[in-house]
This record gives sequence, structure tokens and C-alpha cells, in this order.
Amino acid sequence: MERKGVCYDVGRVMYGNWRPDYDPRIVHRELEIIKNDLHCNAVRICGLDLKRLMTSAEDALQQGLEVWLSPEMWNKSPDQTLDYIIGAAVMAEKLSRQWGDKLVLSVGSELTLFMKGIVEGRTLWQRIQNAFSGDFVRSGKHNGPLNDFLSRAEGAVRRVYSGPITYASLPFEHVAWQPFDFIGVDHYQSTQIKDRYADMLKPLLNQGKPVAVMEFGCCTYRGAESAGGRAFNIIDTTSLVMHQIPLLGKFIKPKLKGAYIRDEDLQAHEIIDQLTKLDRAGVDGTFAFTFVFPTNPYDENPLHDLDLASYSLVKSYPGRRGTTYPDLTWDPKESFHAVADYYARR
Repeated sequence: MERKGVCYDVGRVMYGNWRPDYDPRIVHRELEIIKNDLHCNAVRICGLDLKRLMTSAEDALQQGLEVWLSPEMWNKSPDQTLDYIIGAAVMAEKLSRQWGDKLVLSVGSELTLFMKGIVEGRTLWQRIQNAFSGDFVRSGKHNGPLNDFLSRAEGAVRRVYSGPITYASLPFEHVAWQPFDFIGVDHYQSTQIKDRYADMLKPLLNQGKPVAVMEFGCCTYRGAESAGGRAFNIIDTTSLVMHQIPLLGKFIKPKLKGAYIRDEDLQAHEIIDQLTKLDRAGVDGTFAFTFVFPTNPYDENPLHDLDLASYSLVKSYPGRRGTTYPDLTWDPKESFHAVADYYARR
């Protein structure tokens, strides 16, 4: 495994900004910890705002990290999405000229669901329902329009960007990978696929290109291992929406849908189990999802502990500092230490 990485969110936007407060000094410090304490040699930087993305990418490159840059505009039309990706590629070329192959550009992520136009539906949740309620995905009807878009994107990006490119696919997306430098896939383990988790990658590994698992991980509650990439869906969305209402929101605290038991050991075990399987399977790189997720803060009351629904390696504290890193507002979870130990030994 050449690339030992983690996902780092500088502001993905879906039903709100996942990194509402962006401070370049904090980003610098966290990237420093990712390199020196988590023992990563690569980082996948995700987000919408191009200035944030380029600032963070340049900082990471200067610190000696390989950057997999993932500009992500979700829930837009194919033309809007393509224009955005081209704009990102133009800006990324400035970094590529200086850093060469240390910068890898992703032309999108999970577009069958995150982009309008392949599956019917105005929102992500409508598209998810439509994709899996019938035979749309099973029949492979999504693959044609997906590959048509990726072909357009690859050609357009190549005209303005000289570095290596990839795409973060879903396991059920059959991408025509020939034009890409890296094969990318977001691959979460769940109980249903645990016995064949690594074997599912064989069709990708057999294509003769380096394969990177661009997202994998587990949430922080007992039972999360069963749900895999859907484990985050335990937050009561009504309380979350009402919390965001001006004035009224301060009286309503977001909560979970029920009683869940915090289990940092389980999260750590599941992540290392996935890492070990991926490493043995022969993947080129892994990016644990995710480093920090401040919009799901820790709370001593389990009903309001939104960190249980987070895949992050650290737990965020609203309004106070951590103890391990007193200059930051989070503390490492057991999964942070487990990943750090694993990466340090590779």
C-alpha cells in the first residue's frame, strides 16, 4: 500500500456546510497532525469552495503530503457540474505545475446519486429511493449516462490540467476506467458483505491500474458495523432542521432517533479490519473517512451525542478545547490511535 491517507473535509455542502467555520491556521495545524501523528503520506481534500480547496491543498503539499483534490458540487445538473469541475481543474493546474504528480485531481464522486440527471429525483434522497426501489441500478441503466458524463469531464479536464486524474466511484458504478490514471472507489464494509468485502474489488484490481479506496470507515456506536456507509442515518432530522431556525433554534437541541451506545473500540476495530483486508488485497491507497466532522459534535448525553453518527477519527467539542491538542476543539478517538499505529507500521 503506497498511499496511507485520510479524508479531510474543508466544506462539503449538502443540507448545510459540513465545515461552516474555515480557518487556514486550524487547517494548517490539522494537516500537520495528519502527517506527523496520524502518519499519513496522503490526504484527500474534499469540499465545494474552490478557494478553500486550493489553499488547503497548497498547505498540505508544502507539508509533504500527497494531495488527492476532490472538488464536489452536489445536486446540480450535468452541465453545471462539468463547468464547476473545469473551473477547479484550471485552478489546480497552477499547483500541478509546481508539484507534479504529488497532486491527483478527482473529477467527481458518486455521481449516479450526487448529480442530477442520471437517476430521476430532485433531491439526493429522492434519487436514492428511485435508484434502489426498482431495477434501475440492478439493470445497469445508470452506467451509460454516467460514463458519457465522465468521458466529457475527462476530456475537458485534460485540456486545462496536466496532472493525474481519478474519480470516486460507487461499487455498483461500472466505470470505463481506461482514460483515468487511478481507479477510485468508495467502499464501506457492512455485515451483508463482510465475507466478500475485499473480493468485491477484484474486477478493479484486475484492470492493471492502481486502485485507491477513497472512502471507508465506520460510525461510533454499537451496531454501526451492520449499516456500513448508511450508519450515519440515526439523527432525528426534524430536530436538526428546527435547530437551524433563527431564534427558535436555540431552544431545540438536535438528537438521535433513539438510544444508541457509544463504542469507540468497535469503530477502531472495524476500521482496522477494513484496512487490513484492503492492504492484503493489494490496493494502492486508502483514505479513511473522515478526519474531523464538527457539525456532529460530542455530547455527554447519549441522546444528543451526534458524534455517534459520525465516521470521524476525532470527536468535536462545541465551544471548548480538547485535552490532547489544547489548541484545537477536538480529541482523538480510539480509531485515530488505531489508524496511526497501522499506518506507522506500514
